[in-house]
Amino acid sequence: MKMKKTLIALCMTAGLLASVPGITFADVNIVPQNTSAAPSIPRDALQQLSWTPVNTSKTQTVSLATAGQRVNVPGIAGPVAAFSVPANVGELSLTLSSDVNKKSGVFAPNVLILDENMTPSAFFPSEYFTYQEPGVLSADRLEGVMRLTPALGQQKLYVLVFTTDKDLQNTTTLLDPAKAYAKGVGNAVPSIPDPIARHVIDGVVNLKVKTSTSSSVLVGPLFGSSGAGPVVVGNTAAPVAATTTPAPAPAPAAKSEPMLNDTESYFNQAIKQAVAKGDVDKALRLLDEAERLGSKTARSTFISSVKGKG
Repeated sequence: MKMKKTLIALCMTAGLLASVPGITFADVNIVPQNTSAAPSIPRDALQQLSWTPVNTSKTQTVSLATAGQRVNVPGIAGPVAAFSVPANVGELSLTLSSDVNKKSGVFAPNVLILDENMTPSAFFPSEYFTYQEPGVLSADRLEGVMRLTPALGQQKLYVLVFTTDKDLQNTTTLLDPAKAYAKGVGNAVPSIPDPIARHVIDGVVNLKVKTSTSSSVLVGPLFGSSGAGPVVVGNTAAPVAATTTPAPAPAPAAKSEPMLNDTESYFNQAIKQAVAKGDVDKALRLLDEAERLGSKTARSTFISSVKGKG
C-alpha cells in the first residue's frame, strides 16, 4: 500500500506578507515526521550499536542474518541494520530496498531517522516501502525513497532499519516470473496466480545515499547546537545538538557579531536557489536561520528573489 502524501499550504507572517505582495504559495509534500508510532528506544541502547557509515553515491548492503544487530525493546522483532550518513553535504536522498528471497520471504523494513544527537526526527513505517517488480538489472524488492534536509551544523544522521511483530503477520504479493517475462517481451500476460512472500525477521537490505534538490523533511534542530560535548554512538562520534527548537519570529533578533562575508554569501545564494525552485518553505527557514546568525541582507535577498520570480 502506498503512503498517502499530505499537502499543506505554506504560511508566512503578516509583516512579511505586507512587504512582499503577490506571492503565490506552492504546496509542499510532507513525509512522515510523526515519530510517535515508532518504538521507543533508550539512548543507551542506541549508543551500543555499531553504525555503518554510508557515503554519498555509494550503496551499502547488510545481510541481517549474518551482520544484523539486536535492540531488545518492545516493538522491534529480530535483528536491525544501523547506518550513519553524512549531514554536511546538503539535502539527501536515501533509497532503501529489501531484497525478496522467493524461498524464505522478504524483510519488511521500517526506518527511524535520528539527528546527530540521537533524537528521533522522522519515521517511515513498512507501508512506505512498496513492492517493486523485477527489471532487467534489478530483482523483486520492497523499496522507498526518503528525502531529508539535515539542519545546519550537523555532521551525521543515523538510520535505523528494523521490522515489527505486526509486519511478520503480513505478506507481500510478488509478480510471477512468467508474467514478468511476458511483460518484458510484450507478450500476453498469462492468467496464473502470483506467488506470496511471507515477511521474515532477516533478509538483505541496501541503502544508497546521494545528494538531492527536492523538498524534504527537516532533520535536527533548525537553529544549531547549544551544547559543547560530543555524543558517542557505537563506533562513531558526533557533536551534541540542541534538542529544542525556538519558536520562529517574523524578524528574529540578530546576533551582535556581524556575520562573516562567506557565510552571508552562502545563505543569500541558498535563499535565491530555493525561491527559484519554488521552495518558499526552505527559503523561509534559511532566512530565519541567517538572521539569527547575524545576517543583515538575507531578508532583502528573500524579498527581491520572490519579487523577481513573481
